[in-house]
Amino acid sequence: MPPFDWHSDRITRATEITVSYRNTRNVRRFFQAECGHQFRFDRSFMAWLKDGSRKTMGDAADEWLKRAAKRIPFDDKPPID
Repeated sequence: MPPFDWHSDRITRATEITVSYRNTRNVRRFFQAECGHQFRFDRSFMAWLKDGSRKTMGDAADEWLKRAAKRIPFDDKPPID
């Protein structure tokens, strides 16, 4: 079986994240469809993606949404005295 092509193969929530994982436009389109236009890669999320544990792209989308829900939007931060 040929390795998954992150540039052109169809990505679904069931797609396993493999050692050949790459951040491609195809991957970004998947995350934007699953998480919304506000999706952005950040270092901690990338580290989580590549930590070697078994996960799917659906797991990754859910993790990103969980992390995004914990972030405080800039406008909602308390004022600095």
